[in-house]
Amino acid sequence: MADLFTHILIGYSLGIVLSWRYEQLSYPFITAVMIGAALPDLKRIDLVLPEETVTALFGIPFTWTPLHRVGGTLLIVSIGALLVPTVYRRVVFACLAVGASSHYALDFLLYKPSGVTSPLLWPFITDGIAIDGLYLSSNRWLVVAAAALAGLIWIIDRRWMRTNHPHT
Repeated sequence: MADLFTHILIGYSLGIVLSWRYEQLSYPFITAVMIGAALPDLKRIDLVLPEETVTALFGIPFTWTPLHRVGGTLLIVSIGALLVPTVYRRVVFACLAVGASSHYALDFLLYKPSGVTSPLLWPFITDGIAIDGLYLSSNRWLVVAAAALAGLIWIIDRRWMRTNHPHT
C-alpha cells in the first residue's frame, strides 16, 4: 500500500478538484474525502491492539483484515455517515466513499510479485485481480508526486478558483 500520507494527499487533491465542480463541497467535506482516503488503513489498528489480544479477550477468532476490504470499508463509511446530522448524510457518505475509492485505486496499482492483488473487493469479488503494478509500497517517488500534485492543486485553488468563484 502507498503510505498513509500519500492517500491523504490524493484525497485532498480529489476533494479540491471536486469542489470546483460541486459548489456545496466546502472544506469540511473535503476533509471527509481525506478521511475516507485513510479509512481502509484502519486495519493498522493491529499495531496498537493486536488480533491475538482481541481473540484472547473475547475467546473467538478475530482479524482486522476486513477493514482493508471494500465490504469493511463500506460498513465504516456507512457508520461515518450516520454520525453527522441527517441533512449532510448523503454528501458525507459520498465524500467518504470517494476518498476510500481513491485509496483502493492506489492499492490496485501496487506491484505484486505474483501479479495478483489481494482480494480488496471482498465480499463482491473473493479473489485477487491480475494487475501489473506500477510501484512498490517502499517507493518514495509516489509521495513526492502526490505532494507535487496537491501543491499544484492548492495553488490553482487559491490563486484562481477561490478568488473567481468563492463558495467557502
